[in-house]
Amino acid sequence: MLHLRVTSPPALTTEVVGLLDSCAGVASLSVVPAASLRPEGDLIAADLARESVEEVLQALRGIGIDVSGAIALEPIDTIVSVAADRAERAAPGEGADAVIWEEVVERTESDAALSKTFVWFLSIAATLAAIAVILDSAILVVGAMVVGPEFGPLAGVAVGIVHRRFALIRTSLVTLVVGLVTAVLVTASACLLAAWFGWIDSSVLAQPRPFTGFIWTPDRWSFVVAFIAGTAGILSLTSAKSGALVGVFISVTTVPAVGNFALALAFADGAEMAGSASQLAINMSAIVLAGVLTLLVQKHGGRRVRRLVAARRPTS
Repeated sequence: MLHLRVTSPPALTTEVVGLLDSCAGVASLSVVPAASLRPEGDLIAADLARESVEEVLQALRGIGIDVSGAIALEPIDTIVSVAADRAERAAPGEGADAVIWEEVVERTESDAALSKTFVWFLSIAATLAAIAVILDSAILVVGAMVVGPEFGPLAGVAVGIVHRRFALIRTSLVTLVVGLVTAVLVTASACLLAAWFGWIDSSVLAQPRPFTGFIWTPDRWSFVVAFIAGTAGILSLTSAKSGALVGVFISVTTVPAVGNFALALAFADGAEMAGSASQLAINMSAIVLAGVLTLLVQKHGGRRVRRLVAARRPTS
C-alpha cells in the first residue's frame, strides 16, 4: 500500500474525490478543506494499493492537479486494515509487478545525475578492476563490481528513450562519458605510479589470466550476459521487490573492462585496449537495449491489464 496526498484547488476537489472514491484499490479516503496554504487548496489523503497508483496518477494529471496543485506518494510499511486487504484484492495484478512510472523516472533522474560521488566510486571500481587483472583475482573483480555505480545512467538512457525524456538521455550520457573518462585517467595514473615504483610492468598483460581473461576478449556470450544483466537491472528498478546485488550483476559487464582498458592504456597495449573497449561497448549497448525492451513490455503490458480489468467491471 501507498499513501497518496493531493493538494487540490477547491474547484477540482469534488472531481478528485469522486475519482479516488470510484477506484477499487483505494482503502481509505479523507478530505481536509482549506488545509493547504501553498499551493492554496484542500488536502485530500488516500491509502491505495500499489497496483492502482499508476491509474490514479494518470487520472489526476489528466485533470491538471500536477499543474494547479500537488501530488505526493509515500510507501506504507505496515497497515492493519480489513479495508486495505479488500482494496489490495480488488486492485488488478500484483503489487510487486505494478510499475509507478513517475517513481521510475524520478529515481533514474537522481541516479543519472553527474556528481563527485559517482565519479569517485567509478574511479575506485576501475582501479580495483585493474588490480584484479594484475593479480588475476576473481575476488577483486567481485569487489570492483560491488563498488561500480554505472547502472544508474545506463538505466537513465533506457528510461529516457522509452518515455522520450531527451534531457534525461543527455544527462545520462554526459554522466557516463565524464565518469568513464575520469575513471580511466585515474586508474591509468595509478598503474603508471605502480610501474614507477617497480611493482608492475607491461608483462602483466602478457601473462596467463584464466580468471580475468574474459574481460578483454568479447565473444558471442558477452552480449547475452549483458542483455540478461540489463533486464535484471530494469526489473529491479521498476519492481517493489528488488535486491541490492542486482547492481553487482550489472557491473560484471562494465567495470572490469574499464579497469583493464586503463591498465592497457598505461602500458600502451593497443590489442588489450581494443578488446576492452569492444567488450565495454557491446555490454553497454546490450544493457540499454534490454532496458528499453523490458520497459516497453512492462508499459504496454500494464495498459493491457488495466483495459481488461476495466472491461470486466460491471457498469452501473
